[in-house]
Amino acid sequence: MSNRIFLLHSNCKIVKGTSRSLICDLQLRKMYPIPNSLTNLFTERHELPFEKVTDKLSEEDVTVFNEYIAFLADNELGFYCSEEERLQFSMLSNEWDFPAQISNCIIDSEKEIPFFTESLIEQFDRLGCCHIELRFYGVPAITHLHEVISLIALSKIQTIAFIVRDDGNEYYLAELPTISDDCAKIRSIIIYGAAEDAVLKGFSDGQGIVVTIANTLHSEKACGIIDQNFFQSNIPHYTESLVHNTCLNRKISIDADGNIKNCPSMKESYGNIRDTTLEEAINKPGFKKYWNITKDKISKCKDCEFRHVCTDCRAYLDDPDDIYSAPLKCGYDPYTCTWEEWSTNPLKQQAIVYYDMQSLNEHKPPETSR
Repeated sequence: MSNRIFLLHSNCKIVKGTSRSLICDLQLRKMYPIPNSLTNLFTERHELPFEKVTDKLSEEDVTVFNEYIAFLADNELGFYCSEEERLQFSMLSNEWDFPAQISNCIIDSEKEIPFFTESLIEQFDRLGCCHIELRFYGVPAITHLHEVISLIALSKIQTIAFIVRDDGNEYYLAELPTISDDCAKIRSIIIYGAAEDAVLKGFSDGQGIVVTIANTLHSEKACGIIDQNFFQSNIPHYTESLVHNTCLNRKISIDADGNIKNCPSMKESYGNIRDTTLEEAINKPGFKKYWNITKDKISKCKDCEFRHVCTDCRAYLDDPDDIYSAPLKCGYDPYTCTWEEWSTNPLKQQAIVYYDMQSLNEHKPPETSR
């Protein structure tokens, strides 16, 4: 085929970093690091004019180049076509929107959520909030969890996740998996502080998963970890990250004291749920100030190839006085492409003291819906 073009599939996006790039397969949810020298050969439409490139390369470079293209083809990231055929393939739209004022909510509590009432459910429904996560730092009664489930059963809430502590009670551990049988809206129940990581109940017939993990969760300060296990290579996350902060955009939370915040870990409060509605809170000045802080605006993150599949944190920053500073709990260096333990980085110690995190051991907390 003359004038061959190697064209990436429309669901495969290239994210260029300072030291290397990343091809994000947003359909199969996979990621492939590639050198920037290869990225630079692609056009904005993710096309690579094969002959035009190889004609300019040495024999040795052509061999390396062919190996890279074979790698892309073998992983079904793209295909060969002619210049005429490429016109039949359109690019994936980068537009993002969500048909609600709020997409999800995190609620923190010790053992019980006294304000989890019909009134709160009605507020969620008015805002269009369809995902909620309840994080308990203590051990909630099984009866209380059933009360919560009964309230959301007929609401517009689509999914709910529970994070609870293991108190060593065998009866309690035996009862938790049965809770998901009562409501198909339960996405997951994570039991932390357990003896081992284990799956007590897998996904079955639309029912949520129930797992135990050995990691601990002592407070909201455990949040904000940047970890490869939390990366999301999918269309909704990728397109949202281009224009919004994926951690805080259209998110709301209620901390253990009932304070309404962007995130339970953040200091700013916009009222208390006992005397302020969620709608009143989100319309207060400052509530949405973080919503449009994209990774392309954050120092270090803007140079990182993982920025559009990564999570974020605005609660704990390398520089607490700069809202555009990099997340404190990120151990990745996009300039050397290496990971390290963030908590032992000498450059982060001043911020760790500022946030009073010297004694925290939960550097890998349960994953949240953020």
